[in-house]
Amino acid sequence: MGFVDEAKFYVKGGDGGNGCVSFRREKFVPRGGPNGGDGGRGGSVFLVADKRLHSLIDFRYRSHFKAERGAGGQGSDKHGRNGQDTLVLVPPGSVIKDAQTDEVLADLTEDGMRFLAAAGGKGGFGNARFATSTNRAPRKATPGQPGEERWLKIELKLIADVGLVGLPNAGKSTLLSKLSKAQPKVAPYPFTTLEPQLGVLQLPRHRPIIIADIPGLIEGAHMGIGLGDTFLRHVERTQVLVLVIDGSGAGDQPLADLRVLEHELAAFKEELIDRHRIVLLNKIDLLSRDRRVELCRKFRDKGTDVLPVSGQTGENIDRLKVMLVRTIDPEQE
Repeated sequence: MGFVDEAKFYVKGGDGGNGCVSFRREKFVPRGGPNGGDGGRGGSVFLVADKRLHSLIDFRYRSHFKAERGAGGQGSDKHGRNGQDTLVLVPPGSVIKDAQTDEVLADLTEDGMRFLAAAGGKGGFGNARFATSTNRAPRKATPGQPGEERWLKIELKLIADVGLVGLPNAGKSTLLSKLSKAQPKVAPYPFTTLEPQLGVLQLPRHRPIIIADIPGLIEGAHMGIGLGDTFLRHVERTQVLVLVIDGSGAGDQPLADLRVLEHELAAFKEELIDRHRIVLLNKIDLLSRDRRVELCRKFRDKGTDVLPVSGQTGENIDRLKVMLVRTIDPEQE
């Protein structure tokens, strides 16, 4: 079982406990009054963001979450115990939606954030609540209210500083392994990355930079072609997009690949095209010096600055690290 970024699940708050009908039965108290206690409140279901989690894998094994019901009231004015809450841990970046209407209910972006998914029901009143000057012996109590219940949908949008985006087999996984200690699957055929991979770039005197390798896109991905837009949502939260272009293509193919990436990003969410970008011309170890110069000039003529790199040999990877630091934290290098 691997990365899971979408799930549907059921939540149910605990029912409230019933109120109690009871009367004092004490020696030498011939007319004891009502002393039935209230029922306890049902527990609630909360979703809590936990930074230790990175996927929704647990939802593959459990899809129903119920809180404890409240205990019933008792005589001698004893109120029932409240039901215990149920806490469901989810990774930061989880978007909670109503499963029927698709309405966004919560966006848990930070560790510790919580969302009330299903409220517990109120406890019923015992007959002590209904005593009046004209009705001193009420035989009335109310039942506990049912807890809230509903089906929800959860979507995970990875929270990363940098998103590696490129067509299949552009070399993103190899780059990720050079930038971090991540060990993604690398192979000479398309779609070796079928789920987002996370890596952490560790640099001296700088906070860790989280990098997400987004599975390869193809033309029409925003309409569901290929791996579809399932993983495009993960680029929404990235601060910097690194567009990885395979420089080994013939003719103007590298420029055409860049146009495809830009189109797919804009078609999925228009604001992504204005996100800060770094364009990499990858696999330059396969190019002659003249070909490198030619491609870089063509990109510049189109108004795009590119950084030629090689994920295989590590050429210019250190320059890329400096660019990332300057882009993410301009005041710190």
